[in-house]
Amino acid sequence: MAYRRTPAVQQRLDAQRDSIASAAVALLTEHGYQGLSIAAVAEQAGVATGTVYRHFTDKSDLMIRVFREQCRREVDAVEAVASAGSAAERVVRVVETFASRALRKPTLAYALLAEPVDAAVDAERLVFRRAFAGAFADAIRHGVTTGELPPQDPELVAAALVGAVGEVLTGPLRAGVTSTTTVPDLVTLALRASGAGPIPPHRHEGAQP
Repeated sequence: MAYRRTPAVQQRLDAQRDSIASAAVALLTEHGYQGLSIAAVAEQAGVATGTVYRHFTDKSDLMIRVFREQCRREVDAVEAVASAGSAAERVVRVVETFASRALRKPTLAYALLAEPVDAAVDAERLVFRRAFAGAFADAIRHGVTTGELPPQDPELVAAALVGAVGEVLTGPLRAGVTSTTTVPDLVTLALRASGAGPIPPHRHEGAQP
């Protein structure tokens, strides 16, 4: 008869797996991708190195889970603030929310956005960029539909904006230093690129880092 895990055993294993993933996030936030190792994760989680390998085949496997969860969290935060308001307000909120959250945890954000990683992990990064672009595209599509924005290809403009935001943030995130004008300048760029008017008078509260 094949062994079947009891619910209690499965719950313990799931909790252990979650603990390892949380330890990896903590190390990624402090040291980045290149500064993270399976041995360091095991020490951070308080388990043996072999226990980590029991749950994840290698560093890439562990990082895929971490990237997937962290990126989903960032996308959820952006989508939550971009579901109402004018097209310009939605564009502003996407930029401000994403950029300000990234600048609060620069080492983690740099790892998620631009730090050299294994190919399998980089694939998760592409999924993240597409999801982030989707938030921009929805805001732009809304504006085109309502007549607030000129006719344009929402997906194309959104992809260009994601590239611009990522490129502008890469330097400050890598250095851990940013200018007070970085986020406002990105907002202005996004509004101009999408054909929106002046910055809306009611900015998203708490968006600045």
